[in-house]
Amino acid sequence: MATDTRQSDEDHRRFARFRPPQAGEGGTMSLLDHIRELRYRIIVSFIAVVITSSVAFVFYRPLVEIVMHPYQQASLAIKAKNPRASLQVVNTGVVAPFVLNMRVTIVAGLIAACPIWLYQVWAFIVPGLLVNEKKWALRFLGSAIPLFLLGSVLGYWVLPKGIALMLNFTPHGMGITNLLDMNAFLALEIRVILLFGVSFLLPVVLVLLNLIHVLSSAQLKAARKWSIFGFFCLGAFVNPSGDPISMCALAIPLSVMYVIAEWICRSNERKRSTGNMGIDKSEFDIQID
Repeated sequence: MATDTRQSDEDHRRFARFRPPQAGEGGTMSLLDHIRELRYRIIVSFIAVVITSSVAFVFYRPLVEIVMHPYQQASLAIKAKNPRASLQVVNTGVVAPFVLNMRVTIVAGLIAACPIWLYQVWAFIVPGLLVNEKKWALRFLGSAIPLFLLGSVLGYWVLPKGIALMLNFTPHGMGITNLLDMNAFLALEIRVILLFGVSFLLPVVLVLLNLIHVLSSAQLKAARKWSIFGFFCLGAFVNPSGDPISMCALAIPLSVMYVIAEWICRSNERKRSTGNMGIDKSEFDIQID
């Protein structure tokens, strides 16, 4: 029996480096243990991304087809109007195909491994949260993730329309060929998708600022007109294609979500005034000395 216990202790010490450090009494940890846990979470996330990227390498061709689908849709739309239009996809440089391969597989690996590295981020943060803070954090995550995915899908859907509109400005009958570098297009596609995804997090951010008493519904109402104008300016400025379809596809949903966030903030303020939010008011009070 003693031998088994000793062997178990030796195994525990042997594999201790492969486990996050345990919290002490009262759930406290030293700064060094926090750094060790952060290192552990980063290593686990990195290994997960490496594994999923390696698997994505096997499916490189289908992934490239997904990446190029918006351009192919735009190309079909252009050639339907102008059969003589000349469009070519190129790789510029000797290492360009290899760079494209690495970019596609790493991005796919990051997406496929997101449940693992998101859990590692959550596991690192959650020990420092109170029970009510955990509850509200889960609520915000539960709303932020679908909104981000919805915005990303919308960005992927809008991209072909923006590309087609821009390429249609090419003069017809002059022998002009539009060349598309695949690495540049991948970078463009990632920027557009991330832009739409992050932009759709606006209502979550506004409601959070309202809960911590930084922003009120009255302020949102006063800034509504300028905010909506700013959304259209944002859509025109950051949208790489610059077409009105893509601009409106970003600005209109943002405007609608702004109004919804304003309504939620007003509702929260009413509940807060009656003490019916089910939370301690002091939880979201920020004291600045």
